[in-house]
Amino acid sequence: MVDAHPLVRLETLALIAVGGFAGSNLRFFAMGLVPDVPSIVLVNAVGSAVLAFLVYEADYADRLTARTRLVFTTGVLSSLTTYSTFALQTALAASPLALGGIVAANYGLGLAGVLVGRFLARRLGVPRPTGGETT
Repeated sequence: MVDAHPLVRLETLALIAVGGFAGSNLRFFAMGLVPDVPSIVLVNAVGSAVLAFLVYEADYADRLTARTRLVFTTGVLSSLTTYSTFALQTALAASPLALGGIVAANYGLGLAGVLVGRFLARRLGVPRPTGGETT
């Protein structure tokens, strides 16, 4: 994705910035809809699923351009998901049970999101039969 022309690099940086703006605002919106800890678990799980989809989509289907993937992975998703808030919420947990729940939910649902994203990318990459073919 490296292009020597300065305007192409500038355009890519601008697109990533716009993606970052969108991702951070999506997280802010989610935090307004759902309480604090669940909203972070939600955005981290959804972000993990979308990131996995984009990464595996490149392997299985390769329908998106490298620039599109870059804007969404580095721009939108890096601003949507948040490790720092997850770490802070964990450190501020009121009890060992809450601490364990926050960690288990973030890692468990994050991994589940990755598996869902991979599954969807694989489905997208599999050619579908056309006409009267039977499989």
